[in-house]
Amino acid sequence: MSVATDYYELLGVSRNASDDELKRAYRRLARELHPDANPGDASAEARFKEVTIAYETLRDPERRQRYDMYGPEAARGSGAGGADPFGFGVNLGDIFETFFGGQAGGFGPPGQRGSTRRGSDAEIFLDLSLAEAAFGAEREVTVTLPVPCETCQGTGARPGTTPMTCTECRGAGQVQQVRQSFLGQMVTSTVCPRCHGLGEIITSPCADCRGEGRRTKERSLTVEVPAGVDDGATLRISGAGPAAVRGGVPGDLYVHLRVAPEPGLERSGTDLLCQVKVSFAQAALGTTVEVPSLEGALELDVPAGIQSGAVLRLAGKGVPRLRSKRRGDLLVSVAVETPGRLSKEEEGLLRRLAELRGEAVAPPEAGLMSRLRSSFH
Repeated sequence: MSVATDYYELLGVSRNASDDELKRAYRRLARELHPDANPGDASAEARFKEVTIAYETLRDPERRQRYDMYGPEAARGSGAGGADPFGFGVNLGDIFETFFGGQAGGFGPPGQRGSTRRGSDAEIFLDLSLAEAAFGAEREVTVTLPVPCETCQGTGARPGTTPMTCTECRGAGQVQQVRQSFLGQMVTSTVCPRCHGLGEIITSPCADCRGEGRRTKERSLTVEVPAGVDDGATLRISGAGPAAVRGGVPGDLYVHLRVAPEPGLERSGTDLLCQVKVSFAQAALGTTVEVPSLEGALELDVPAGIQSGAVLRLAGKGVPRLRSKRRGDLLVSVAVETPGRLSKEEEGLLRRLAELRGEAVAPPEAGLMSRLRSSFH
């Protein structure tokens, strides 16, 4: 990290921020920038490391005071113990245990790496109809992901053999270096170059998976879609993601939902919107019309004298609320259609109606011969 970087600015807090404000700011940024959420994004990973160093510095009162007085170089000397992949005394395992209930996928302290080995996460898209999203559904999906090798049972070793503990890191997956600085003793931890952080060496690899302990395979699984989900929602299926290298915990599978539009219906939260057109006479005298719904066509009584743009409500005919049996409403907007062309009889009736109601209307159009005669005068 550049010494010119301001830790407070990096976390987006003021210089007198409280411990709770620091924690909230770091939690938000860590979730946003964590490598698991940004696979392959080197800039996000670098910024994730920066905000972690900033938070670890400012949450410690003594280091924060040194930072405020002398800058980041003076604040880096207090982290002598614990795993520190960046060389600044930052124990990411402790931070993620505090915030997220687990370790930061490979950032745990030495001796625990093998037990926390985890596969990466995967994501798929699932298309649903509006009815499936509203009422829930069970959908069978096919995914192609790494699964434990059946030949070696996920160990990566040829059957009849076992992996050997790495002599370089003694199974920790990390090696530590101790160096002296003018601020005191500093400990840095890096991934073991011999076993690449796995803590084991395969001397006789499995022929089917070539020592990886997993193979890519197509498999089917059932996705249970809860009632009331909306377009763009994401479901997490714990443990259904890619298998970890040589055993460990599989990752998660994230299912992103795409809800297809339903002709004649529009969703707004838990309500459904639709429009029905009625004639002038139907609006004036009342009628019964059919409207679309999730259960099929429904009959709706349109009261006499309704105005164009009025909204009628069918209670409980909308979308169920998520994790609830209550449903929204079906809102029907009424559009009154004015006839564009009238027969002589229809025009006469309307003029008679206007006369009875005392309404002023435009005079009837003159006939063709009358218009021709007037053009010569």
